[in-house]
Amino acid sequence: MTAFLAALAAFVLMHIGLSATGLRAAAVKAIGEWPYRGAFSIGSVVLLAALVWTYGGARVDPANVALWTPPPGLRHATYLIAGVGVTLAVAGLLTPGPTLAGAEGLLRTDRPARGVVAITRHPFLWGVALWGLGHALANPELAPTALFLGLAVMVLLGTRSIDKKGRAREGWPAFAAVTSNVPFAAILQGRAKPNLREMAPLLLIGAVVAGATLWAHPLLFGVQALPG
Repeated sequence: MTAFLAALAAFVLMHIGLSATGLRAAAVKAIGEWPYRGAFSIGSVVLLAALVWTYGGARVDPANVALWTPPPGLRHATYLIAGVGVTLAVAGLLTPGPTLAGAEGLLRTDRPARGVVAITRHPFLWGVALWGLGHALANPELAPTALFLGLAVMVLLGTRSIDKKGRAREGWPAFAAVTSNVPFAAILQGRAKPNLREMAPLLLIGAVVAGATLWAHPLLFGVQALPG
């Protein structure tokens, strides 16, 4: 359990404490933008691998006690929230957007808010957050609660950090005017006009991926997700 919690803390702190603070600017100034991105990516992969490696042991550790008792029927909320999260995350990865790493140049295009970016300017990160929240609801033990809620909080703080850095970029005010961080806020306020023709195919792909992942959950992760 200790190794898992240490790996989780290191992974979260690397993304919040380094990427989302002034330490990032200092590192970029010292080694350059792309060397920093490369080192950050390598560090993220290494820590993610350590997280996955230690999680299995944490699940069977005697210290992995249940923190609460899920009420009957909560599994259905998990399917809905996590399913929407995976769908949004996949659609977000397939939709070019200025908040994706390396795609900042899209801010200078005539229509930077395409597809699901009209729902939220951070579709992938909000998708991960919903995925984490959904899984936390169905896994009340210490290890999965720490993992899924930790990742959810990390990516939501990441959206704020990206917005903060984006304000210094050319084209950001126009992009921010027609998008929102919180999903559907800009649409409800009338600032964003969703293009269903652009959204629907990618959301459908995301839904297929979510359904396939649920069906193959025992094979992929060793845990039965569907009843029976």
